Amino acid sequence: MFTPALRSTASSALRNGVARSAAVPVARGMATTVEERRLPSKFGGKYTVTLIPGDGIGKEITNSVKDIFTELKVPVQFEQHDVSGETPGGDELFQQAMESLKRNKVGLKGILFTPADASGHNSWNVAMRQTLDIYASVVVCKTLPGFPTRHDNVDFAIIRENTEGEYSGLEHQSFPGVVESLKISTRAKAERIARFAFDFAMKNGRKKVTCVHKANIMKLGDGLFLNTCKRIAETEYGHTGIEFDSMIVDNTSMQLVSRPQQFDVMVMPNLYGNIVSNIGAALVGGPGVVPGCNFGREYALFEPGCRHVGKDIMGTNKANPSAMVLSATMMLRHLGLETQANTIASAVYDVIQEGKVRTADMRGGTASTSDFTKAILAKAT
Repeated sequence: MFTPALRSTASSALRNGVARSAAVPVARGMATTVEERRLPSKFGGKYTVTLIPGDGIGKEITNSVKDIFTELKVPVQFEQHDVSGETPGGDELFQQAMESLKRNKVGLKGILFTPADASGHNSWNVAMRQTLDIYASVVVCKTLPGFPTRHDNVDFAIIRENTEGEYSGLEHQSFPGVVESLKISTRAKAERIARFAFDFAMKNGRKKVTCVHKANIMKLGDGLFLNTCKRIAETEYGHTGIEFDSMIVDNTSMQLVSRPQQFDVMVMPNLYGNIVSNIGAALVGGPGVVPGCNFGREYALFEPGCRHVGKDIMGTNKANPSAMVLSATMMLRHLGLETQANTIASAVYDVIQEGKVRTADMRGGTASTSDFTKAILAKAT
């Protein structure tokens, strides 16, 4: 359970606290909790935040954030580390970035490339989350006014356990041509993510938590996760009125694309969270519009909710910066900078609703990353 010392703070770009046009409904919030002492120190009236642009389109979309913050005089200074998953011998840069995150406690990052070949390094994205115990990934998939998709009224949150499961990285070849890959599941981490999901639901006025699993096949591993979530729901949150149910992951995938409105808060192990986040992003417009955040007891890391490098459009000035900019506004709320967060988030949503400036991933769009950034600034100033 979270201790009484924790305070509630708005940490999502999907909550807009400022007055907006009646045509743009205020999105449901993403309140989380953070200890006051876990926030980075302020020097000269500014917070210092670690910035890791990432690979692919990372520098282009983080440049959008930097341009917006500079123009609006947001009291944040970035300590930038240009780590790359594609550069051989990048271990030293990665370690420097990790030290920066440990020092600053808050980071904004793009996605780092992970090679698929066996000789390549393990995922540095995963290494950050495991090393710093940033255990909870939060992605909210919500229909955006002005961005029509196949389904209307989509609004669900994906709570993903970030540190174990198939992402534990424990593999070995027991015999030539025979590989064993270990999936780690622990009661302690299942309890922790279940409590996070229910606390999230309570703080955001949500009504139901769905545990996504494959316990019918992985009876011990996923069985432990499912039964732990059930127990936490009954013994610790039964009095809250929040409904609890469960669904097998393959059926969840089908239900998401056929009737996504049935979901509210979804909690799941690591790999399923990755898959479901991608499906969820596709339902509401794609990876360019879905922000995300990751929380631990000491550290918070903000990044696009759908973890794509975007190498195919790298350097073309075509990327949609919305997901990164909205992730940055989630970071601002985490820092207590509500006014700046609301101003920027409102501007992004207004640009999307107006539909005059659209990037290539949006229907009929031809605008560049730079054009979209300028449009955000025009609405914000």
